[in-house]
Amino acid sequence: MRIVVFNGSPRTENGNTNIMVEELLKGAKEAGAEVENVFLFKKKIRYCLGCFDCWLKTPGKCIQKDDMDQLLDLFINADIVFFATPVYVDNVTGIMKTFMDRLIPLAEPYFEKDQHGEYRHRKRHEKYPKMAVVSNCGFAEQSHFQVLSLLFKRVARNMHSEVIAEIYRGGGELLKLNMPMIVPLVEKYKEVLQEAGREIATEGQLSDHTRAELEKPIVPYDLYMKGANKYWDKLFKGTND
Repeated sequence: MRIVVFNGSPRTENGNTNIMVEELLKGAKEAGAEVENVFLFKKKIRYCLGCFDCWLKTPGKCIQKDDMDQLLDLFINADIVFFATPVYVDNVTGIMKTFMDRLIPLAEPYFEKDQHGEYRHRKRHEKYPKMAVVSNCGFAEQSHFQVLSLLFKRVARNMHSEVIAEIYRGGGELLKLNMPMIVPLVEKYKEVLQEAGREIATEGQLSDHTRAELEKPIVPYDLYMKGANKYWDKLFKGTND
């Protein structure tokens, strides 16, 4: 089992997204999976030009010479790929969207109907990896991931794949707080993330119990947002001193 994470956080190793990713991969590795965490922000990925050359002139390959050749190989040869991104303006980060646009060579330009009678691009490869999504945001509620949930289901449909796990964490800033009353709660959440990684590596899905545990707030929503506002007050006070 080979799992590759495409990590779209501009904060790379220092992001809340990566805290989640590392715990998931720890569990997956314990279960015997081969894992890799790729930081997209450290790669050279140019914008898609919309030129169709990857379909017409160099089938399956972009004419641009950057790191996407290597990343496409990593993607298509994985058993499971994780799209990991914080929420920026209700969506993925810019580098993640650029990476997703550059996945176009993995499909053919021709169209066919899927099992529901909706058109999509035809396969270029015999096998495509399963997909999973990991995200966090500064808002408290889980409802802030609605756009990501729909987006990746649509991407998976067009990529002849399926989303096997969605792991979302409202109140992501809690993951870094070094407060005595918060640390044990975060450690408990990390244990659930590790279990999620083990389940994905061994079963290819999350159990109902683990999914429910992942959805639970670390602290009550109102308490978290009240603390967040106090934090910003403190930052602004420091700036104006």
